[in-house]
Amino acid sequence: MSWTAASDLRSQLLRLWDKGRLLSCMVAATDVFPLRLTLKVPSSSDLSDRFDEVRAWSRALQQGAKNEKGRGYRLVLREVRHRVIGSNVLPNETWIDTLDDALHLLGKQREAQVFGRLVDRTRAEHSALLTCLNANPLRALAIACDWPRLLEVVSWMQAHPRPGIYLRQVDLPGIHTKFIEEHRAVLSEMLDHVLPADAIDPSASGVSGFVQRYGFRNKPMRVRFRMLDARQAMLGSGDQDITVTDECFATLNVAVSRVFMTENEINFLAFPAVSNAMVIFGAGYGFDMLSQARWLQEKSIHYWGDIDTHGFAILDQLRARFAHVESFLMDRQTLMDLRPQWSHEAEPTLRDLSRLTLEERSLFDDLRWKRLEDMQIRLEQERIGFKRVEGALNSLM
Repeated sequence: MSWTAASDLRSQLLRLWDKGRLLSCMVAATDVFPLRLTLKVPSSSDLSDRFDEVRAWSRALQQGAKNEKGRGYRLVLREVRHRVIGSNVLPNETWIDTLDDALHLLGKQREAQVFGRLVDRTRAEHSALLTCLNANPLRALAIACDWPRLLEVVSWMQAHPRPGIYLRQVDLPGIHTKFIEEHRAVLSEMLDHVLPADAIDPSASGVSGFVQRYGFRNKPMRVRFRMLDARQAMLGSGDQDITVTDECFATLNVAVSRVFMTENEINFLAFPAVSNAMVIFGAGYGFDMLSQARWLQEKSIHYWGDIDTHGFAILDQLRARFAHVESFLMDRQTLMDLRPQWSHEAEPTLRDLSRLTLEERSLFDDLRWKRLEDMQIRLEQERIGFKRVEGALNSLM
């Protein structure tokens, strides 16, 4: 039967609930109610061919409608005159007159009461945040137990804009670092509504940019490196594996002419001695820890990554910061000479890379489009023997 039943009316309202439109009525005055629902009624042929079903449908719909003292949907009836069955009164329109009627029909009164308390508290403490409630009421309802503490964080931030401390140092009863971290997305929206523009760093966004955006201290990034020339040892004699903060590294301006970067830890630790050089242990995608070290612009930089699509993507990204970077042992000859060492690259990157040389781009295209094998292949840097590494280094000198 295609005619609208009481359950269909509830489904229409439930869709409005799921969109947040019903709870939004509690935040700002709207003209949602009275709300007319869609009502599919029997056709003229249905009246003659299925009259008993029509009568049962009409009776069920009217029984479910609210009476003068009830709540729920309101029916508007009309008289239908038919040449076969004569005159009959049937449902013609369905209306929800008030929000209370809608909540009753959905059984959402308790949820609405909880949300109403959120609205009242927000209006009293931070009326500017009513916009957040109106935009995403179901999200606020889902974290209703946390909402009062979120308001406390907002109040604290208003009193301490761009505090310059770690999140761990925010001293509010019952509020710990993990609470703030877990609610960074919601807090970002709230803080953007109440903080002055000069308290927000627009260059940082998203959950990962929360600390920078609102002026907290970030955990320092670290740079791990080794001096490859024993004459330039920084901490006395012997092999040294040094890790410093990015800020400290930026001030070093190490007196070397060459800087090598490698992604493999053992290759980093076993990198051969090279006159007037150092090696940095890479970090895959992202080179933020090197961004402040402007002295690197004056050094010859050689990047050694895997010969696969991601290795070239990382090289491409590194050149966005240091355009003069040269690849090391990431050439076609090395790949073809070590064919027995090839393996499968499970999740290759297929996007275009604009900062590769012509030779690198040619090899990258062969890798991403499977021109060398009937699959994406790769040569991991740790599969390259150190005699070849030393030979490549000698050719640089």
